[in-house]
Amino acid sequence: MMSEEEFLEIAQKRYKEINSLNDGELNFYDYESAFSGIMDDLSRELLEKNISKVPTDRRKKKLSQNSGL
Repeated sequence: MMSEEEFLEIAQKRYKEINSLNDGELNFYDYESAFSGIMDDLSRELLEKNISKVPTDRRKKKLSQNSGL
């Protein structure tokens, strides 16, 4: 489980990225696209921190503990 400090550290890093979007002269579409990408990365990082790392090959099956293999 992730601690509050770890969560805040991750969120603060993304907060800086979001604020940096205001520095440029982005149109709404570009701003929304960049914002969406940052939020996707934040969501993935939080999930990986709470659950586990996502495998590189999404098709690879995990062996069951009860399979006898």
